[in-house]
Amino acid sequence: MDLSVVVPTLNGRDRLAGCLDALADHAPEAEVVVVNGPSSDGTTGMVRDRDDVSVLVEIADRRLNVARNAGLDRASGDVIAFVSHALAVEHDWYDALERGIGTADAVTGPTHQELKAGMTTESVESTTIKGRTVTYFNGDNAAFDRAALDAVDGFDEYLRTGGARDLAHRLAGHDFEVTWRGDMSVRGEYGADGGVRDTDWRWKYRALSYRLVKNYGLRPTVVRRLVGHAGRDGIGALRDVADGAVEPSQWFGNGRDVVTGLAVGLKDGVRARWRDRTPARNPNGRADRTDRAVSVYDWR
Repeated sequence: MDLSVVVPTLNGRDRLAGCLDALADHAPEAEVVVVNGPSSDGTTGMVRDRDDVSVLVEIADRRLNVARNAGLDRASGDVIAFVSHALAVEHDWYDALERGIGTADAVTGPTHQELKAGMTTESVESTTIKGRTVTYFNGDNAAFDRAALDAVDGFDEYLRTGGARDLAHRLAGHDFEVTWRGDMSVRGEYGADGGVRDTDWRWKYRALSYRLVKNYGLRPTVVRRLVGHAGRDGIGALRDVADGAVEPSQWFGNGRDVVTGLAVGLKDGVRARWRDRTPARNPNGRADRTDRAVSVYDWR
């Protein structure tokens, strides 16, 4: 296996250093490609001082999917892994990846999060849409046969969130297999403040409606899914209002963001489906542009 590990980063120098240390310890055979967004914390100097990074790609765009595609552009391996700069691979990660990619086109595993009361982790998640079984993967810890990524033209750079879920739909559309291995694990902390990030409701529903319409068309099953998602979130938010955790004005504001996001995502999803009528369904993919990198340091 010829493995390249792409590590996108943005203003995370200290956590990136821990990620790179873990890769050097547990996957020393891998080619490591760091893609640095417009960081202002000295990330570039720290990476250039290391001898365990093969390529450093500097980009001006803050979007994660742009960074992923920029890393894919420079990676030379026949297997491409993506690992978040905030996570550290664990000791069995490389061997688990190698076993998983030997039987499937993509392999993913859990993120172990340290909590005050213990540890939490994800589990495998899948769904069926239009007779297609979609297995989702952990976008912060996944590896792919390069041929699979080439067939779907990488990640969709329209999306600010949900890029991994969109890719899962498109891989399923090509009948590529995604497998889950519990031993292909990475470890991280439960946020800098131990809390939960606020939801950007507008982008959540913009991304959801965009990727469903782009991949499946504007059909009744898609509309039912969108209405169901919005209804469940709305009812959950109403409970928060009743408990006094959320002000009614905030609930109405979030509802307005949901409706706006749905409308924009539906419109853009229809346009994207028309623009790319191939099975890749990726009009904003890797082949769409060649100017992602501002500068490249290649030590191979």
